[in-house]
Amino acid sequence: MSEARGPEKKTPMREVLAQAAFQLFLERGFERTTVDDIVARAGVGRRSFFRYFPSKEDVVFPDHERCLAEMTEFLAAVDDGDPVGAVCDAARIVLRMYAADPEFSVQRYRLTREVPGLRTYELSVVRRYEQTLAGHLRGRFGADGDGELRAEVIAASVVAAHNNGLRLWLRSGGAGDPEAAVDHALDLVRDVWERPAEPSPALEKQLDGQLEKPVPAGGITAGSGDNEVIVMVAAKGTPMWRVVQQIEAAVGES
Repeated sequence: MSEARGPEKKTPMREVLAQAAFQLFLERGFERTTVDDIVARAGVGRRSFFRYFPSKEDVVFPDHERCLAEMTEFLAAVDDGDPVGAVCDAARIVLRMYAADPEFSVQRYRLTREVPGLRTYELSVVRRYEQTLAGHLRGRFGADGDGELRAEVIAASVVAAHNNGLRLWLRSGGAGDPEAAVDHALDLVRDVWERPAEPSPALEKQLDGQLEKPVPAGGITAGSGDNEVIVMVAAKGTPMWRVVQQIEAAVGES
């Protein structure tokens, strides 16, 4: 007796349309493929296409809306203790999306290199990821003073590092482990932005002899008078943003 099989899982229409579009892009080129061509290949009507994709350009990036939503959800639930690490982990969500279908990802990469309009569209997609990361960091650093600047710079650094590692993998044709290059690039970002603050030689000279009693690890002490000096001792590995935050708080109190 043969074993009964359940019904085959139906491919989502969004994927059907994306697959049909890429077959035609490879055969005819992007510019010479129309929406009518795509729906004819997929065996559906124009209304079905526009239910899923606003334009022909959008079908080249069928998974970014879902990925952006997943990133937003991840950041909303993440612990506040390590904001730089959190946005680096959020960037890895995009990497996993590309790595889930290497053949499609490599085809898309090659197509976007050939079509200037798609490169422009891709930049707008990347900018949305960057804005999402920056928005999360602004919520942690504040939007006043250097908080907004720090958020924008770190977000741009994370995106640039992620894309550098990702493109190395894509240019190789999707060979090897895509996470290795991206992890290396993101580790550089964390090394810069989570490195503890170090006093300059001039400040060390100014402080020499003025600290009359030990300061507990992570503590802050302040002098008095016109030449008030604030000294902070932080544990090794304390993120720079935390050091700055505590110093700013001490200045306000003094």
